[in-house]
Amino acid sequence: MAKDSSTVAVGLEKIIKAAVERGASDLHIKAGDVFRARINGKLVPLTKQRLTPDQTKSIALKLMSNEEDRARIDRLRDFDCSWGMPGVGRFRVNVLRQRSSFMIVMRVIPFAVPTIESLGLPDVLKQIAESERGLVLVSGVSGSGKSSTVAAMVHHINRTLHKHVVTIESPIEYLHRDLSCSITQREVGVDTDSLAIGLRAALRQDPDVVILGDMADAPTIDTSMKAAETGRLVIGTVASPDVIATVERVVGTLLPAERDVGRMRFSEAVRAVISQQLLPKKDDDGRIAAVEVLIATPAIRECLKDPERISQVKQIMAEGRKDLGSQTFDQHLDELIEAGQITPETRRAALATAGNAFPASRRKRAASS
Repeated sequence: MAKDSSTVAVGLEKIIKAAVERGASDLHIKAGDVFRARINGKLVPLTKQRLTPDQTKSIALKLMSNEEDRARIDRLRDFDCSWGMPGVGRFRVNVLRQRSSFMIVMRVIPFAVPTIESLGLPDVLKQIAESERGLVLVSGVSGSGKSSTVAAMVHHINRTLHKHVVTIESPIEYLHRDLSCSITQREVGVDTDSLAIGLRAALRQDPDVVILGDMADAPTIDTSMKAAETGRLVIGTVASPDVIATVERVVGTLLPAERDVGRMRFSEAVRAVISQQLLPKKDDDGRIAAVEVLIATPAIRECLKDPERISQVKQIMAEGRKDLGSQTFDQHLDELIEAGQITPETRRAALATAGNAFPASRRKRAASS
């Protein structure tokens, strides 16, 4: 490996530390480009010198802890792992190929596990986390803070209850110490072969709470509903922009012949759906979460069973804000404006994101239902 490649790999830690101190959420490292970091939602350059393919490959090797993976680096196309830097944080690492050379994207995961309070999330999330059973979905687009919200809910459980919590992650992000709970953390590809296999195994491990990574396929969703039906609390993430899209995404993964029964099962199993966006603050000093919350009341369950009544869900959510803690994006965005935390322009953009994302897929799923 060229001498300058080794120099860049050594200097990587200084660049990463500086980026984290500036509040970076992600780092982008690409052959032919400078180091970049996402700070307050914007991708900004950190250096002036562009990286060579050899330098980028050297950095990729530094971030890969497994010797077997290093040995096959020239055959890799997409690769995920985690990496830690003492005193700075942990990182979710994705190594990919683009234009026949390497690119690396690193998601920053602070050592300190966030709390519901520190993230500015609604207090009702504490009640949801304390549920004895049911399916809880945390949704949002990529980079919306889903993992942090789930980690905060786990931390609340860990501090206040006496339970066995099993997490199945790809990769493990936040590290949870055993407090009042016993926390078992399993990493896909290291401790279990897949999310679905790990979930099925978890049901034989005497869990009270099961935490899942991205629930993107029918087997995982089906097994998660079975786990909820048998008396466990299951918390998982879904890549969708709002509550209604999340419901449609879950039902849409099922085969058409199973969809009516699946919708019925989901309506009975679901405890809550939490959807969020990260928005720029009015003073451009960081970002704040806008959150919408569905609480599965009898009225909500009846709407979820009938695709013709799904449009009524938002109204019921809005009406339940005072007594139940449910809320729509509209309500929370109005609250953030009144508090002087976001601008009206940010509010409009957030509603457009929630209301207009994936419209074609929504119409297709609705028609097939």
